[in-house]
Amino acid sequence: MEANQIEELLKTLKSRFEKNMKRHKDLKWSKIQAKLEGNIKKLNSLNEMEITGGEPDVVDHDKKTAEYIFYDCSAESPKGRRSVCYDREAQESRKEHRPKQNAIDMAASIGIDLLTEEQYRQLQELDNFDLKTSSWIKTPPEIRKLGGALFCDCRYGTVFVYHNGAQSYYAARGFRGLLRV
Repeated sequence: MEANQIEELLKTLKSRFEKNMKRHKDLKWSKIQAKLEGNIKKLNSLNEMEITGGEPDVVDHDKKTAEYIFYDCSAESPKGRRSVCYDREAQESRKEHRPKQNAIDMAASIGIDLLTEEQYRQLQELDNFDLKTSSWIKTPPEIRKLGGALFCDCRYGTVFVYHNGAQSYYAARGFRGLLRV
């Protein structure tokens, strides 16, 4: 990233941070920015989260590792990460209408991890997300071995966890990620 891109990204992240203080009570932007400025790899990941529509924001601070944790906080599943099946195996198993991407590989290329069910539920405690869309979540290996994958959404004020064939994909299903800085 060039200096002006970094400056613009930091400005966007700071603005989002200040507008959503309920997500990160007791955290100081100056400390987060200092940590970000020293890590171009993490800035690149945050930039990709932003470009794909994730609207990343700080949601926690891990005191043991001193890491700040960013989640995708877009109201709906990030637009640039929809219409993807779960993983490469699922993508390659489709005989027809194969999607261009899959959630696991796309997350890895961005440098983020898919949210787990627990993390997704934590996100939903901060605000209402995925009221019209759904998001793939990290699927336990025993479910994936059987061909399935998990996704979540929020309807009727409740977080729902569902299953689907890992090869399925829909225009309204993407994935949310997290980044530790």
